[in-house]
Amino acid sequence: MSRYAPSETEPKWQAAWDEAGVFTAKRDPAREKYYVLEMFPYPSGRIHMGHVRNYTMGDVVARYKMSCGFSVLHPMGWDAFGMPAENAAMEKGGHPKEWTYGNIADMKAQMRPLGFSLDWTREFATCDPEYYGQQQAMFIDMLDAGLVYRKNAVVNWDPVDMTVLANEQVIDGRGWRSGALVERKELTQWFFKISDYAGELLEALDGLKDWPEKVRLMQANWIGQSRGLQFAFDLVGAPEGFDTLEVYTTRPDTLMGASFAGISPDHPLAKALEAANPEIAAFVADCRKGGTTEEAIETAEKLGLDTGIRVKHPLDPNWELPVYIANFILMDYGTGAIFGCPAHDARDFEFATKYALPITPVFEPLEGDYPAAEFVPLKSEKVRYVKGFAGGEVQTGEEGVAAAITECESRGFGQGVTKYRLRDWGLSRQRYWGCPIPVVHCAACGVVPERKENLPVRLPDDVSFDKPGNPLDRHPTWRDCTCPSCGAPAKRETDTMDTFVDSSWYYARFTSPRAETPTVAEEVDYWMNVDQYIGGIEHAILHLLYSRFFARAMAKTGHLPPKAVEPFNALFTQGMVTHEIYMTRDANGRPVYHLPEDIEDGKVKATGETVEIIPSAKMSKSKKNVVDPMNIIADFGADTARWFVMSDSPPERDVEWTAAGAEAANKHLARVWRIATEIAEADAPANPAEDDALIKAAHKAIDEVTRSIDGFAFNKAVAKLYELTNTLSKSKAGAEAKRVAMKLMAQLMGPMVPHLAEDVWRLLGGEGFVVQAPWPKADPALLVEDTVMLPIQINGKKRGEITVPKDMPKDEVEKLVLADEAVVKALAGGQPKKLIVVPGRIVNVVI
Repeated sequence: MSRYAPSETEPKWQAAWDEAGVFTAKRDPAREKYYVLEMFPYPSGRIHMGHVRNYTMGDVVARYKMSCGFSVLHPMGWDAFGMPAENAAMEKGGHPKEWTYGNIADMKAQMRPLGFSLDWTREFATCDPEYYGQQQAMFIDMLDAGLVYRKNAVVNWDPVDMTVLANEQVIDGRGWRSGALVERKELTQWFFKISDYAGELLEALDGLKDWPEKVRLMQANWIGQSRGLQFAFDLVGAPEGFDTLEVYTTRPDTLMGASFAGISPDHPLAKALEAANPEIAAFVADCRKGGTTEEAIETAEKLGLDTGIRVKHPLDPNWELPVYIANFILMDYGTGAIFGCPAHDARDFEFATKYALPITPVFEPLEGDYPAAEFVPLKSEKVRYVKGFAGGEVQTGEEGVAAAITECESRGFGQGVTKYRLRDWGLSRQRYWGCPIPVVHCAACGVVPERKENLPVRLPDDVSFDKPGNPLDRHPTWRDCTCPSCGAPAKRETDTMDTFVDSSWYYARFTSPRAETPTVAEEVDYWMNVDQYIGGIEHAILHLLYSRFFARAMAKTGHLPPKAVEPFNALFTQGMVTHEIYMTRDANGRPVYHLPEDIEDGKVKATGETVEIIPSAKMSKSKKNVVDPMNIIADFGADTARWFVMSDSPPERDVEWTAAGAEAANKHLARVWRIATEIAEADAPANPAEDDALIKAAHKAIDEVTRSIDGFAFNKAVAKLYELTNTLSKSKAGAEAKRVAMKLMAQLMGPMVPHLAEDVWRLLGGEGFVVQAPWPKADPALLVEDTVMLPIQINGKKRGEITVPKDMPKDEVEKLVLADEAVVKALAGGQPKKLIVVPGRIVNVVI
């Protein structure tokens, strides 16, 4: 075959790998394991170039490690529960199950032609009863271990869809699907006690050396450790049973600047007042119409209502502060109560200005006038304290806080405490397409976990989506059951689990995906931890944080070994694949987007309009700049797509897909095949000097490609392989040396372009599959440079260069320099005034 035809060869090799079971992972205690995992996809129905890049990165690592002799686990599954399936059922009819499994089949059919080294025998979807049944079993174990509990909580409530929304599903205060104004509503919800692990999760970040620093910082900020003072105000005029108001503050140094106390609309005191006062009840009801997200609260107008209650300042019992119910105070952070110091907090300043409350500075800048608005320097910045615990002293805010805590403790009120921003993980969702929470509500026994022998609690198939709300609530029979404890008639829990639960342990299930228990000890002992995890930066906080917690919870309940409490040894967050946007504007100036194939020479083919080109934009269906991987495979083959996404930029950065780049990648791979066929047919005799030079170049490539793959610098590995290709095409080495070098290149290219590599390997007499051939090792002796290039300067300006042996005597170097064409021309028959040779570095001729 003189012309490379990927449409013929790629399916052939994929079938051969499958038949031989090359990528079926096997636990082999005699070999070191390597577990590489990409974040599994949601089955939307189509793969995109971001999938291609993500999974090619993992595939490069998996194939490389397999060649290095590791027993490799490289699995694939589907994050399959969630709202999009229910939306599709509502909009198009049908059933979420049919939609989901149909999309899985479509996406798998799109992924297979890319030749990924995936162990498809371990495939599962999180909506498989075999998977979520084991998740239910772990839920029961975690409930027994005190890691799960129920409580009343304020949630985002969509009054049209009648469901709880995650913060991310609230957009501009409205439900992302219904568009209804979201309300705060108190519901009884299930929670994981992730906050118990806040300190451990924060401290352990320092040990994740192979995680991006940006991700570790994002997690640390989300966990949000703070040191502050917790104390109690004495209440004046409060209802019976409310004698004090507990407050936590991270700025106790500003206590002498307090002008009011505030409580959340969901604070127990607010609820007691609400029950007896219609004005307060109306105000609280209005507060609950707002969202619960921090962003929504920060951007909303700050509103408050004076309750008429007062608190006594702890440092001066004659100083009383009004108590407001305020819409910007969250019940689930701190104590749900604050004191306001408007001079040094932007939110408090806005509130105090609105309600004409005093604004009393506690500290001031070291230089310049006090600002007209609030003065909020960083805690690390030095200020002059003018009131309170450190009057007249110059110190940082951190020093001021520490001094205030010490002073308050010495006076007998308040205690210095460490708190975390991280709140417990609310896992209840009022929707059908999720893992059922395996508990039963019994009038006699209360909340009772289902018996494990009755798991999985399966979702019923006969549901309808013709009405808003959770179909499980109105199913005629599913909800009715018997109590596992007393056998009396009971009701099932109709909430299902947050889909983050499904993705928080799938990495462990891959080690024994068909087991009748969540994990199998010998399998997780061997395969865990994940050695290399790959995925988008958008999952830096919630998915990764929840997975870290869940691993700890699984270890506590016996489903993971202690070594796996940090499940991902190394994390890599890849950049996006972008593409130009082609845009014109209609008569009203609104943008009109065009497909790439509709553009020619910067104009719309159909109309001749000149297009505006927006480079490097995220691929989006609405902007018509999505590149379909299936089209690329049809036009050029999978190897071209893989080579391009690995070659153009460092993998952590975005890469822009261009037609010209894809064509160039395809031409290069065709060139590699031509060179290989020429070498296979050649019979040139040995040429010792050229042979040695070529083999030396090949070993340098081995060294650099190996280091580049180890360092996730795939683009550098590709660049070196381009260089080796050029060396091979120009080399005058004998046939045998070329065959050796070309076989080495096939091995080095194998992780990136596995189909072409197998063809070249087999063409040149390689035995077995190239992916199973031992990874080549560079000969250290061949990496030593025995020649050196010396720049030649004439009167300080470079005019040429010569390559000489590293150990050439100085007088021999001088003879070569004086014979150089540029030097001969410059001397014009004369002699240089000086000839300076710096061994191994430079030659300077002074005329």
